[in-house]
Parts: sequence; C-alpha cells; structure tokens
Amino acid sequence: MIADRDKNENLPSEWEIANIQDIAEVNPRIDKSVIKDNLTVSFVSMPAVGAANGIIDVTQKRPFSEVKKGYTSFLEGDVLFAKITPCMENGKMAVVSKLINGYGFGSTEFHVLRPKQGIDGRYLYYFVSSEIFRKNAAHHMTGAVGQKRVPSGYIKESKFPIAPLNEQKRIVAEIEKQFSRMDEAVDNLKRVKANLKRYKSAVLKAAVEGKLTEEWRKANLDVEPADKLLQRILAERRKKWEKAELAKMKGKGKKPKDDKWKKKYKEPVKPDLNGLPKLSDGWVWSNVDCLGEIVTGTTPSTKKKEYYGGDIPFFKPTELNQGYSVTSAAVYLTEVGAEKARLIPPHSVMVTCIGATIGKVGFSRVHGTTNQQLNTLIPDKRYLYSQYLFFACISPFFFKKIIDNASSTTLPIINKSKFAALPIMVPPFKEQTIIVDEIERCLSIIDEVNLAVDVCIQRAGHLRQSILKKAFSGKLVGQDNIDKPASELLR
Repeated sequence: MIADRDKNENLPSEWEIANIQDIAEVNPRIDKSVIKDNLTVSFVSMPAVGAANGIIDVTQKRPFSEVKKGYTSFLEGDVLFAKITPCMENGKMAVVSKLINGYGFGSTEFHVLRPKQGIDGRYLYYFVSSEIFRKNAAHHMTGAVGQKRVPSGYIKESKFPIAPLNEQKRIVAEIEKQFSRMDEAVDNLKRVKANLKRYKSAVLKAAVEGKLTEEWRKANLDVEPADKLLQRILAERRKKWEKAELAKMKGKGKKPKDDKWKKKYKEPVKPDLNGLPKLSDGWVWSNVDCLGEIVTGTTPSTKKKEYYGGDIPFFKPTELNQGYSVTSAAVYLTEVGAEKARLIPPHSVMVTCIGATIGKVGFSRVHGTTNQQLNTLIPDKRYLYSQYLFFACISPFFFKKIIDNASSTTLPIINKSKFAALPIMVPPFKEQTIIVDEIERCLSIIDEVNLAVDVCIQRAGHLRQSILKKAFSGKLVGQDNIDKPASELLR
C-alpha cells in the first residue's frame, strides 16, 4: 500500500512513499524442515555486527541442530537491524552476505528485514541505519530502562521513500563512493591522532631523560645539582620527624636523656640502580618515598549520610581522566566525611594503584580526598616542582615500572610500599621548571592539533548524515526518464 505523501515531502515525481512492511518482510520465517541438523550455518552474535559501518562477520560456524531453536534466522540479502538499546542507537545494522550454505542464525535482538522484489537491500540498509531513522526509532522504544527495544510494529509502519529501482542502485553507488572517500579521510585523521599520541610519549620520554633541556643545561652550568637538592630534602625530612617525636614525648611528659631516640628514624630506602639508565649531568636517581609524603585514601562509610553531600571532592580513578587539572568529582564529602578519608592539598600527584586503570595519573588543583584505589604523593613544594613530578609519573618509563612491580591475582595491584620504592629521575629544581614549561608548550600544540582533528572527524560524521538525507530526498543523484516509476514496484 502507498502511504499518503506529506505536503512538505518534496520528492521527485517518479518516487513513492510506502510503509516498510509493504516493501520488505519484517521478521520473516524460513522453512527449517528442509535443513539437515548436521548442516553448517553462519552464526552472527551482536558483537559480529559493526556500529554505523555496515560490517558483518558471518564466518562463525555452528551446526543447524544447535541454532534451530531460540535464535533469529535470516537469509542472504536480508537486512539485520539491532532492536535493543544501546546497539540500535549505535547503528548496528548490516546487509547479510556470504552466508555459509546460505543460512544464518543469530541474536534474538535483531529485527530482520527481507527486501521485496524491486527494493535494493543496500538502499534499505542505508535508510534504516541513518541517524534520522535511528533517532525516531529511539523515541518509540518500549520496555524497562537498559532493556528498551524497537517494536516490530514501528518498523512495519515507518514510511519509506521509494526511488525507481535503477535510481536506487545509482544512489547506493554514490553513497558508497562518497562514504569511501570520507572513510579514507577519517582513517588519515585517526593516523594523525595516533602519531600525536606517539609524539606526546616521545616528548615525555625526552623530558625525563634530560634531552628536552640539553641546551639549557649547557648554558646554565652553575645550577645546584639534584644530589645536593635531595640531601636537603632528606635532611628536612629527618628534622620534621625529630620535631614530631619530641612533640610526642613532650605530650607524654617525657624528656630525652640522650640522642639514642634518634636512631629510631628510618632512612628512606635508596633506589636500586641496577638496570637503570644513566642520567644527565646534575640529575640523580631517587625513589618516590624520598620526594614527599605518600598516602593511600579510604572510603568513608556510605551508611553515614552526614559524610556525604558537602563541597570537598572525593577523587576516584575516574576523576583522573581530567589529567593535568583534576578539580571536580562525582561525589563530594562534608568536613566530617573528609576527616574519615584523607585530605590532600592542591598540587598532589594521584596514581591509580589497582585494577584495569592501574598507573593512571592525575594532578589535583584543589583540596580534596581520595579513595583506597589511589596512592597520592604530596611533595614538599619548597624543594620539588609538583608539576614536574606529575609529568615524570605519566612518562612511559614510570608507567612501565608500575606495571613491572604490580602484583596480580585477579587484579594488578601496587601497594603503598611498592609504590614508594619506585625509581624516579630528579633534575635540579630550576631545570624542573624549565622542563615543565617545555612540556606544556609541546602538549599545548598537540592538544590544539588533536582538537582540530576531532572537529574534522565530527564534521565527517555530520557529512555522512547529510549525504543520506540528500539520498532519500531524491537530491543525491539525477533522475533518468527511462527509469520505471516506483509506483510499478508496488503493484
């Protein structure tokens, strides 16, 4: 049946509009009685269909006896349409081809559209996979949240613009020609992004190896070397410990009789230099423990409502996605809640210590708290440039050290003591600031190019939809007077 044309549908005169159920069978059945149980057939799971690219993998094999019940059946040339969220919104649709022995079975979350005579399967695929159609379909989904599906009734009653058969083929050819060009351009853009990522790693590697500031060092030979800096850090650390110990004794009403109590002080373990690369002049190897206070956070009881809902951010590994400028969190604590966690000052370096995101690093720009999945280094800013430590921690060298030293059962873990023992390169203080300036300059350029590339990729996506819009409004290719009108296809 031909659907009524909307007055605003300015289609070519030889086109028609029909409901999809009039140009395709929706979820048709096949005659299973003619298929032998031992016949090998194609099996298509949901992951076997690409998102918004029409790719389908039909190479997985199963005997018919295993799939004849409880699976969706389809034939060569059918169009698969993912009906469940979020697969439908992501564009998991494809035209079936090259089936093993001509039969296919797969996920029950597919609608099957079998084009009738006079309808090109690719033409139908491009229409139902378009963003416009998917957005409209999303508004008609039914079911519970997370399990919503496009009902077959919506598919059947959806309007479909029918071009003459020869024009359908010309439209498909033009779509695929233009899409092929765009795909090539997008692939090139993605290669640019991959190269930028490699360049970023190269910049960080050069920075922590001293190569980024090689010329600066030659012009600044009178800078205090890092070994002297480290001695002052360790002396200050011991002084701080002694002051705290004296305060403890005073609180207990005791006075030290001699200096024997000072022997209780534990010197930081020196880094194991075995296998470590040679450093630039003026640099020194340290371990994380020597460079500041290391804390591991905790999660306050979620049963205590008074702990949550304040204005103190509670950082978790997901917040570290903000990278160099961690300022916000999904959860905030009250002052009472923060006392149960661990307050960290601005310019602290947070490192994920467990799970799939182990080694992810974030730099806090505000006061906050952390959960137990993060080890945090709080450096003494009088002697160390916090930003340099952040970049050192995101360098390929340091990440590899985390992975190499992580213990693993079901999840990789690097506990506080192992984290504290990790080696790290320390340049002179002044050079740390120069390194950060150079890194920020380079990364700023990388970020600008990355943003421009992302904009171009996004534009390519919009252009694809614009091409499809033109295609199904009769404006992508010219009409040919010798084509039989679409009305004849519906007789």
